[in-house]
Amino acid sequence: MNKTTISIAVSILILAGLIWIARPDALNTISATSSSAGSLTVEEASNYDFGSISMAAGKVKYQFKIRNASNDAVTINKIYTSCMCTTAALTAGGKKFGPYGMPGHGAIPKIDGVINPNEEAVVEVVYDPAAHGPAGIGRIQRTVTLENTAGQPVELQVAATVTP
Repeated sequence: MNKTTISIAVSILILAGLIWIARPDALNTISATSSSAGSLTVEEASNYDFGSISMAAGKVKYQFKIRNASNDAVTINKIYTSCMCTTAALTAGGKKFGPYGMPGHGAIPKIDGVINPNEEAVVEVVYDPAAHGPAGIGRIQRTVTLENTAGQPVELQVAATVTP
């Protein structure tokens, strides 16, 4: 009985260490609550609601347009999502980066996608309502974070009500 308890405690400590190592670099940064971060602005709203969507209908996607409103180039260092059911890809300067997902469920590499002054980029967010199975029914909200050189991270959010 003692060996079992010690084994469980050691396993939990190892798992906690792995989660700590896999966290994004800017985990302790303050979240952006507005639709801009430094010189990056979200062209429309920084959140999108798919409304009611069906698991059976498959994945849904939305494209957020962001603009570099400054006189200096801005580099998107990393993109990651808040859940494994969501991926995001950046298209900037004629190049596509991604798709990227949740930290801890695959590598979140440094991408160094440059958005030049007054240039627009697109972040395509894909949500899979079937990813969580039958337990995933109901209201969801997911976040996509863009770490960048313009200041605070840009946060984009998607929401939906998932039905079977």
